[in-house]
This record gives sequence, structure tokens and C-alpha cells, in this order.
Amino acid sequence: MSDVARDASGASAVPSAESTRMFQEAAESSQVVQRQLRENAKLVAGVGAELRARAPRAVITCARGSSDHAATYAKYLIETRARVLTASAAPSISSVYGIEQDLRECVFIAISQSGKSPDLLASVAAARRSGALIVSLCNAPDSPLAAAADHSIPLWAGPERSVAATKSYIASLAALAHLVAEWTADGALRSATQSLPGAIAAAWQLDWRAALPVLAPAEHLYVIGRGLGLGIAQEAALKAKETCGLHAEAYSGAEVRHGPFALLGPGFPALLLAQDDATRPGLEALAAELAGRGVGVVMAGGRALGATLLPTVPGPAVLAPIPLAASLYRLLASLAVARGRDPDHPPHLHKVTETV
Repeated sequence: MSDVARDASGASAVPSAESTRMFQEAAESSQVVQRQLRENAKLVAGVGAELRARAPRAVITCARGSSDHAATYAKYLIETRARVLTASAAPSISSVYGIEQDLRECVFIAISQSGKSPDLLASVAAARRSGALIVSLCNAPDSPLAAAADHSIPLWAGPERSVAATKSYIASLAALAHLVAEWTADGALRSATQSLPGAIAAAWQLDWRAALPVLAPAEHLYVIGRGLGLGIAQEAALKAKETCGLHAEAYSGAEVRHGPFALLGPGFPALLLAQDDATRPGLEALAAELAGRGVGVVMAGGRALGATLLPTVPGPAVLAPIPLAASLYRLLASLAVARGRDPDHPPHLHKVTETV
């Protein structure tokens, strides 16, 4: 475990997990989502009604980093609930190559914490010129991104000072669920979305420390999810790199057998994140197979012989990644400290990344 945080005298300066900004900000997530649902109720109902009336032929998402992992969730959420083709934009198409596409009758959803990244803004401007309806999800209501959108949905996460995004990511997922519930006029999804604050609060209290003996000594990790849960697997892998100094890669349970499977073995664990839908049996079978090979397997949301099982909050599978993220952030703050790192000060990183 390298790059241990040290003070000016050279002594170890690793904080307790609970004292970090990452931990404290993630702990606010349930209140953030409660505020968001209340403050955005009229706005999101109106945007949902417009999307229903427009019946777009496609949705394009545009984001970077954690926000792009929220966009992965958006793809599965929109395609399974609204049944509209959803794809991720490559910002360099417009920001570097200068190409504009035909986006008439499309919706362009831009997701960002700061709303300042030049490539994101260039993509939004190009999408507008190409005929798309622009919807932004942003934590900065006075940002250039919010100003450029036809409809700007604020995340209401408040200031987020930790380099690692936590509450704003959870807020992005909740805003997407809220938007799709209104767009589809799905009463069950509307009701379940309103229960998210309680589910997130309960998930935050869950004890995932059983994962630490498996993950703390590791130098490599696969995080595996599928379908609606793929985005949270991507987020877990990014945060493991960012805050824990742990080389981690995310894979779909359907893709990990295509080459990456060969690397897994003793000393190279796997974290599987499942939700209770049609993807769960396959992930459970994968977890059992890996454990049988001597791989250290940690699993949340499913059961497998030989795996270290982590508790989850019951609820509809379509929303499962949202409370799961709260449990994950609490674990990762503890894992960073267990590995001798300060999750608030990852080396070489800054809060706002401005990609051209």
C-alpha cells in the first residue's frame, strides 16, 4: 500500500473514516434526496409531461467520471421503463473533431456536478444546434451548463468539498429515477421514488466491514454488476482507485468471461453488486464459481456459497443501485483508511476536471 498520507513531520496522518469529508458528505445523501424530491416536484412533473408529449426517438446522455456512471444507470432505466433507445455521447466528437450530428426529435441529457467542463458545454451547444431538446442535471444551478439547457434540474446536493463525489452522484441517480417516473407516468415507480430517502438512510447504517479483510490487502479488484447495476459497479471501481489506491476495473457479469476472467484468483478478489431482477441468478452463479476457484468474493444483493455476503435494503430492483451507493461509499471511506490513505486528498486529483 503506497502513498500513505503523512503530515509535515513525515508521521502518518491518516484520519478516521468518520472524520473525513467523504464520509460526512455521503452521510447527507438521504437528506439531499428528500430535499431534491420536494423542491423539484413541479419542475420534474413538467419536464416529464413534455417528454411524454414529444415521444423522442432517442436519448443521448453526456457526462464524465461519476456523472457518466449515472448516465449508465440512465441508459438501463430509460430503455427498460420508457423503452426509448439511449446512448452515451462521445464529447470529443463535437469538442475535438467538430462534428455535428442529426439530433432532431432527440433528448440530450447532460449530467454534471460543476457544469463547467468545456467539452460537455461544447457537446451541449452542438446538440442544441442539431435540434435536440437539452435537459441538464447539475449541482450548480448558476453554472454555464444550467444556463445552456432547455430544462435544468438541480440536484440540491449542496457544497461538495471532498474530491470524491458521493452525495451528488446519489442525487443524480435519484433525479434520473424521478424524471423517468414522471415521463412514463408510472405510479408504482413514482411511489417507490418518494421512498428513496428512507431507503438511503437505512442503507447508510448497514455494516459492510466484513468486506475489509478481503479487500484491504488486495492490489487489484474486479467490480462486477449487470443491467441496472452496471453503473454502480463502474462507480465502485473508480472510487476504489481514487480514494483507496486500489487498482479496480468494472465489468458486466456478461463480459467478464471474455478475457478478464483469466486474471482472477487468490489475491485478486471480486466485488459483485446485484439487484433482485433477471440479472441476479447469473451473478450468483458467477460468484459461486469464482469462490470455488479460490477467488476472494464479496457480494451485495445476492447469495453464493463461499462468498462474503453484505446486507442490502429491500426494495424495487429498478432503484436498488441508489441505496446501494450509500452503503458502498461508507465501505470505501473505511477501506481507504484501512489501506493507510486519506480519501479526501487523493494524489494528483482536483475537484473540478475541465476536459477540452
